[in-house]
Formats: sequence, C-alpha cells, structure tokens
Amino acid sequence: MPVQIGSKAHDFSNPTGLLSDCHRRIEMFMQALEGVAKTMDSPPSEEIRHSLDKALRYFREAAPKHTADEEQSLFPRLRTLESPELSAALEKLEELELDHRWSEPLHLRIEHLGQEYLSKGRLSEARVADFRDAVARLSAMYLRHIALEDKVLFPAAAKALSERDKQVIAEEMAKRRAVPLDSRV
Repeated sequence: MPVQIGSKAHDFSNPTGLLSDCHRRIEMFMQALEGVAKTMDSPPSEEIRHSLDKALRYFREAAPKHTADEEQSLFPRLRTLESPELSAALEKLEELELDHRWSEPLHLRIEHLGQEYLSKGRLSEARVADFRDAVARLSAMYLRHIALEDKVLFPAAAKALSERDKQVIAEEMAKRRAVPLDSRV
C-alpha cells in the first residue's frame, strides 16, 4: 500500500523528489524523538510509547533504505557525470557520506536507550541525559544534512541525471522496498 508523506508525495518517476519526501519523514520522526526526550523524566504514557516505538522502527527499518538509495544508487551515478550545475553538489558527496557514518552510532544509542525506556518504563538520570544528547546531536546533523541535499544536491541531480539513470535509480529504490515501481513510498 502506498504511503503518502505530507500533502504532495512523489512517485518513483521522480526519485530525487521521493528522496526529499523521505526527508519529511526523517524530520517528523526526529520531532517525535525530541518530544519523547522532553518527557523521559517520567514513565511513558501510551502516547509516548507509541510515538517512540514508531520513531525507533522508522530509523531501524526505513532510514537505512534511504541511505542505501543515496549511497548505492544516486551518489555513484552523480560521480560519473560532468556538469557545471552539478560541480558544487559533487563537492559535498563525501561530507554527506561521512554524516551517514557519523550518525550510525547515535542511531544505535538512541535505539538501545529507547528500547530500555520502553521495557523498563524509566531510565536513570544519566541515561536520560545520554538519550537527550544523542537526539540533539542527531537532530542538528539532520537539519544541516537535509538542507544541503534538498537545496543543493537533489535539484542539481534532477537536472543532470538522464531519464534512463532516473529510471534505474527508481527501480533500485522500489526493489529495496519490495514494492511495485508504480507505487509511492
């Protein structure tokens, strides 16, 4: 079943638009984690439990597919292109890949602490502080990272990629999600 993100979702015919739509989900789930972090001094309500569980699941299951879309499908193709409009964006690819590596331990830490909070119903003061710090650091990285991709990389890529490249990227994205090519993600 297609999942629409916000009021205007893209489909696989526009892979960079679809990647940008994924950013809206990342922002939404980061906001959920920030909200949970503010309430962790108390046992979680059902609403907090639900919000935290959904956010942890998203970052555990869906976000790695988004990273693979970029690192395995989009970035390698962009590196083969020579385009004046793309040159500034290409200079940022290594930084973006480093962000992906840098964020992995934070995601693992948030997952671990979030699961502990869900199972025990509380965390020590130190572990609450650790969760809040990890969420704040991850949120700050995503704010910068997403802005760079949405404002610089994706628009340049959309112009520079051939229709065939876009089609192949779309096919790879659909395959990662085990969905038909004509669906929205």
